[in-house]
Amino acid sequence: MTRNKSDMSKLIAILSVVAWSGFWAFGYLALTTNPEAEGRMTIALLLAAAGGALGMWAYFWLVRHSERTGYAKPTRSRPRFDADDGLET
Repeated sequence: MTRNKSDMSKLIAILSVVAWSGFWAFGYLALTTNPEAEGRMTIALLLAAAGGALGMWAYFWLVRHSERTGYAKPTRSRPRFDADDGLET
């Protein structure tokens, strides 16, 4: 079975939803856990950070993919070095 970009984008979209769900669930657990349970709080914090990082990566991958395929219009932002001209003192 061969996979194409459409299958990969669907897989990454599902990954994005699962990662953001983990971020919010474990973030809530990290914030509301009893402060004396340091081990639980640390593990929940690490899982929330991993979910947030994976969710951001998946979101940005999907944005780039949708711009490349023509589903979304490309951003009109200019490169950062163009915006910084004349800022040196």
